[in-house]
Amino acid sequence: MSEVIKNKYDFVVLFDVENGNPNGDPDAGNMPRIDPESGYGLVTDVCLKRKIRNYIETIKEDEQGYQIYIKKNIPLNCSDERAYEYLKTDEKGVKALKKADPELDKKIRDFMCQNFFDIRTFGAVMTTFVKANLNCGQVRGPVQLGFARSVDPILPQEITITRVAITTESDAENKKSEMGRKYIIPYGLYRVEGYISANLARRVTGFSENDLELLWQAILNMFEHDHSAARGKMAVRKLIIFKHDSELGCAPAHKLFDLIKVTKKQGIEIPRAFSDYEIEIPLNLPDGVTCICRE
Repeated sequence: MSEVIKNKYDFVVLFDVENGNPNGDPDAGNMPRIDPESGYGLVTDVCLKRKIRNYIETIKEDEQGYQIYIKKNIPLNCSDERAYEYLKTDEKGVKALKKADPELDKKIRDFMCQNFFDIRTFGAVMTTFVKANLNCGQVRGPVQLGFARSVDPILPQEITITRVAITTESDAENKKSEMGRKYIIPYGLYRVEGYISANLARRVTGFSENDLELLWQAILNMFEHDHSAARGKMAVRKLIIFKHDSELGCAPAHKLFDLIKVTKKQGIEIPRAFSDYEIEIPLNLPDGVTCICRE
C-alpha cells in the first residue's frame, strides 16, 4: 500500500446522457429523476458510487485489498464475518474478546478498510458489528459525493415500443406483438460535486495515493463498462480537481465550485451535444489551491 493522502481535494464531474435514462425513479414508473419544481434532472450519489464500485470490481477482479463490500448477491454479514475469522472469533465470542483487548474495535475497522476498497473510500455501515455493540460498525469515508443535477432543465420523453416475442402461448393465440414503453432524455449534461478529506483518510480508513489515482480512473471510466440500451450513450466529459496544499484545505469548497461556469454557447437554445456548452475553468485560484483538469 502507498502512503495515505496528505492533501484535501474537491472535484467536479461533468457527464452527459444522450437518448437514455441516466437514473430511473422507481416511485415514478422508472422515469428519469427530476426536480418537479425546477425541471432539472437528478442522479443520486448512490447510483454514481455503484458505477465506481462496478468499475473497480471489473478491473481488479477481487484482488487483495480491492474487494467490494457492497456488491450484488453477497450478503453484508458474510463479508463482516471475515473480520471475525481473521481475529479467530465469532459473533458470540467477540464480546469476551473485546474485554480482553481494548483495541479490538480498531483492529476490526482496519481489517475491513484494508480489504475493501469501497469501505476505505466511501465508508460503510456494517450492521454485524453494530449489533455486537462494537464501536466500528459505522465508518465515515473520506470520499463523499452529492447528487448530480442537470445544467439545464430536462424533458423526459415516453417512447412506446413493440415486441414480437409473446409472453405465453395463450397470449400468442390472440395477438402477434406486445406493447411496452421506455423513458429517455434526448440530451442532458449533468454536474456532480465531490469532496475528499485527507484528515478522515489519515485518522480512519487509510485511503492512499494509489487509491486516489484509482478513484480518478474509475470516475473517468465509470460508464465505459456499464452501457445498456436503457441508459443510452453516457460519458464523463470532464473531471475538474482542486488540490489543496494542506490536509484541512486552503479555501472553502463551495467557493471553488462557484468558479466553474457551465453555460450554453451563444445561439444555442436547446442543447443536444456537449459541444453546445462552454466550460469556464478558473485561472486565478486562492493561495494554496491548484486546478487539474482531466477528460
